Amino acid sequence: MSIAETLLPIKVPLMSAGAPLPHVFADEGRLLIAYLANAPDPSFDGTNPRSVSPLTGNQSVAILTADPYLTFQFGPPNDEAISGHRLYPSGLRAYEAFEVCNSSWIASLEKANRVHSSHTPELYSDYRHFILTFHDSTLEFIAKSFSTSLRKGAVLTALMEAAGEGA
Repeated sequence: MSIAETLLPIKVPLMSAGAPLPHVFADEGRLLIAYLANAPDPSFDGTNPRSVSPLTGNQSVAILTADPYLTFQFGPPNDEAISGHRLYPSGLRAYEAFEVCNSSWIASLEKANRVHSSHTPELYSDYRHFILTFHDSTLEFIAKSFSTSLRKGAVLTALMEAAGEGA
């Protein structure tokens, strides 16, 4: 009998609820996620909201770096369909970040790898399953750990700069 998955809220820079514009860069060893952080503009009076794009500068951009990571998935559900996610009954909510304890995803990856001649279950023991829920998408990834930082600029520019720093 397997132990039920549970969610543990984790601290990451809060994402903009309106348009966090998450962008992902991945190679075989490193995963980078850039998104607009929730940084209220004190001069904004609630009228005439402005739209931003991945190239809009002078934004507060969060960079999450997982190096190494094992795998990720990025896409649905969005905030309006988050209740359809299998972990919603466990407390998964939009605009938040969690660690999945007793991850069935990690267990399935370990099981699939058992065909490898050098496999040992311990290869997966240090990996953790994380979920970030954005406005229009959900990001799940498996990594040993990750770090976060904040930058000023455009989402896409900040992501490419971070990608170049690890090269």
